[in-house]
Amino acid sequence: MKQENRIAYTTSLQNPLVWLSALLALAALAGLIWRAALPVGALGFWPLCFRLLLPGFGALFFAYQLLVRGKDRIYRLSLPFWLLMLCVIWQAWQGAAWYWALLICLAALASAWLLHRTLAGKLGADWLLIVLPGLWICGLFLWHNLRAETFYAGDSAAPPAWLAWLPELLLPAAYLPLCFALKRVEDGKYHPGWGDRSDGRKIRSLSPISVVGTYIMPERNQANVFFHNKVEITALEKYIRAKRAAGLEQFGMTEALLAAYVRTVSKYPGANRFISGEKIYSRGEDVQFCMTVKKEMTKESPDTVIKVHLRPGDSVETVYHKFHDTLSDAKKSMELDSGLDGAAAFFGMIPGVFLKFVVWLLKLLDYFGLLPRFILELSPFHGSIFFTSMGSLGIPACYHHLYNFGNLPIFLAFGRKNRVNETQDDGSVVSRKYMDYTFNVDERIVDGFYYATLLKYFHKLLLHPEQLDAPDMEVNEDIP
Repeated sequence: MKQENRIAYTTSLQNPLVWLSALLALAALAGLIWRAALPVGALGFWPLCFRLLLPGFGALFFAYQLLVRGKDRIYRLSLPFWLLMLCVIWQAWQGAAWYWALLICLAALASAWLLHRTLAGKLGADWLLIVLPGLWICGLFLWHNLRAETFYAGDSAAPPAWLAWLPELLLPAAYLPLCFALKRVEDGKYHPGWGDRSDGRKIRSLSPISVVGTYIMPERNQANVFFHNKVEITALEKYIRAKRAAGLEQFGMTEALLAAYVRTVSKYPGANRFISGEKIYSRGEDVQFCMTVKKEMTKESPDTVIKVHLRPGDSVETVYHKFHDTLSDAKKSMELDSGLDGAAAFFGMIPGVFLKFVVWLLKLLDYFGLLPRFILELSPFHGSIFFTSMGSLGIPACYHHLYNFGNLPIFLAFGRKNRVNETQDDGSVVSRKYMDYTFNVDERIVDGFYYATLLKYFHKLLLHPEQLDAPDMEVNEDIP
């Protein structure tokens, strides 16, 4: 996916101006905390929000985003400026005449919008990062210096005038060195913007029915569609034996199906979409494969879920090595103790009522795309596809449910091998070996025709697995 008509910015922690910018933001936060601790009387709810909480959160958010996500999420740095302007607007309506308050309100909204568009790469006017904060520094300096008492109207005691306005000056000052620390990214590729998640790019060119459909069917289990098929595996077993002879000693049915699915996603990238917060996203070049594994095939053996990151265009050998490297890491100890198991153990210690609240909070954060990356990485409910091998258990393929929690849109189950005697046209009977498999898919990510096409392609690859070794793999990009 190429970069849309906007400029992408990045920063480097090796640039001292980045650290200076973050330091100014943290100094603003420290000033707010200090000012709140002064004996100036109790603050009401709204004064507390607009004098401390909103600007304090903005300053902390600025420092965090710049230092942790400055490489690919610079556009988010406009949020602290929006919060600061909201505080300015609230203060203006507390003490200024209505016409001055209205003028300040319009100026604040216009400034926040222009800075927002600049950091989002829509304007290409980097100098606005100096001009806009600089103007507000001058304006706030004059305002608070001349009318510092309005900031603490009704309080029995007030701090020195310089402390009344200093925190509000430090936050816009943090944008000044940032202007010189930004670097334009001109690689022609797509870079995240507003509306995107850390694990996916929002698709913005969908038909209206696709957009509305996610609100009509908000739960994943309301949008389940089941597919059942069986494949004659003579060629597939021959292919597996050839791969083992070539050095991939543990190559089996799981690896063959996974390689076929990766090639299918390469040709039909719509299969790598997901839905969160009623919006449809694409994972792009990150195909996240999940599977439950056991150390031993016994009832007492523990199990865990592994997550393998694959890429469209990965060869069969690459898929094999990535899968088995992750699998071997999960099986190193006598007890499976992956990060997922540690997280599950932690949540298991939370009392039931509070755990229900924690899960609700995680769902809320996930809805708005605010779950931390490490949780997304541990979660088996966030991924591209989940495999379950019923054949290893000696039973037919089941129709496995999808999870309403998370965003995993496709579940593939494959069952045991079985022989079928088939009558030929000449009356002879031939014994053939089959394996059944089922798909449970979220119908909202693509339409029925798209699903039918990609599933037929996947089945064709299983019938003719030698195509998996073709060097000219077709790798397509999803729609904008």
